[in-house]
Amino acid sequence: MPPSPVPRLPSVFILVAITALGPLALNIFMPSMPGLAKHFNVDYGLVQLTLTFYLVGLGFAQLIYGPISDRYGRRPVLLWGMAIYCIGSIACVLAPTITWLMLGRALQALGGCAGLVLGRAIIRDLYDRDRSAAMIGYVTMAMSLAPMLSPALGGYLDGLFGWRASFVFCSVAGLAVYAWVILTLPETLAERGQGEGVRALLHGYGQLLRSPAFCGYVLQTAFTSGVFFAFIAGAPFVVVTVMGLPASAYGLWFIVVSIGYLTGNFFTGRYAVRLGVDRMIMFGAMAQLIGILALGLSSWLGPLSLPGIFLPMAVVAMSNGLTLPNGIAGAISVNPRAAGAAAGLSGALQMLTGAIAAVLVGYGQDHDPSQYPMLWTMSACGILAVASFVIAAKFRARRP
Repeated sequence: MPPSPVPRLPSVFILVAITALGPLALNIFMPSMPGLAKHFNVDYGLVQLTLTFYLVGLGFAQLIYGPISDRYGRRPVLLWGMAIYCIGSIACVLAPTITWLMLGRALQALGGCAGLVLGRAIIRDLYDRDRSAAMIGYVTMAMSLAPMLSPALGGYLDGLFGWRASFVFCSVAGLAVYAWVILTLPETLAERGQGEGVRALLHGYGQLLRSPAFCGYVLQTAFTSGVFFAFIAGAPFVVVTVMGLPASAYGLWFIVVSIGYLTGNFFTGRYAVRLGVDRMIMFGAMAQLIGILALGLSSWLGPLSLPGIFLPMAVVAMSNGLTLPNGIAGAISVNPRAAGAAAGLSGALQMLTGAIAAVLVGYGQDHDPSQYPMLWTMSACGILAVASFVIAAKFRARRP
């Protein structure tokens, strides 16, 4: 018998909600991190592992949710993922030790990633190509708005109720969206059991990794993400511990960074077709180095200030909006038949590089409690991003 049609199209708002849970949990906790070192009486580098575990969880989960949902359906896999997210959030609320908190963050990431991956898969199930592009544009806005607002919210919750309040908010939000999905989101996959096996996936990943052009593009996006995650790993420590300001100050000023990212994405949407992927990446990479240089000069030539930290970082974030979408597009275009594997591998490497950058910043600030470990890590990632793009462009130019 033919598969039953989907009874109704899901609201775009529920797709935005499931997509926003992952970025919400990532960023709402950032302002509270410096205070955790005192609360648990541990080094700040150990506290940074709560970010690292989250990024590793996000990276690993991106490789598995798509194939599993192709085989078993979007709705059941999404419900399991959201249940894991809620369990992880509640575990963080109850965490008596830093180790418990790390494990809770890992569960949050494994669950929250379900919405990031499956929100796009659901759109592909329901809409044609042109309509899908518009719908994905709406959903992608959640990934910009959630990081924009959640640090400010987390800073004020921390100031009023303590660091556990952020995880209470994540738990309540997760349970509310979970109930919303149960009540209103139908299964959207018409035919199950079409997912690739593990061997086929590994073969696809191997083919991609043997392509120098693909490796260049994917490393460019990975190191660009490393710049951003080095900042969000180190900036809360600089603002709260080094400058002695409240956590809410970081959260409020982070809105400036998010506006920069939104601006970069706007320029990508407006000019990518006219200028081309490689030229957009080149402009973005140069802007990123200029922003990092301005951040370094503001730190070296005068006393630390919030505008001196966050305005240059807004330029870096704008460059992220230029380079990341185009870098991912470049990676996927190397072998269009392996676009799904390329997107998953690209996302996983972005999170892994961000996790490594966060660890480097955290342990660097244990030995040098200043802004410099953050700056050196950002600079190294920015230079490596440019070098990776040069490799990608060189090998792509050799292809017919």
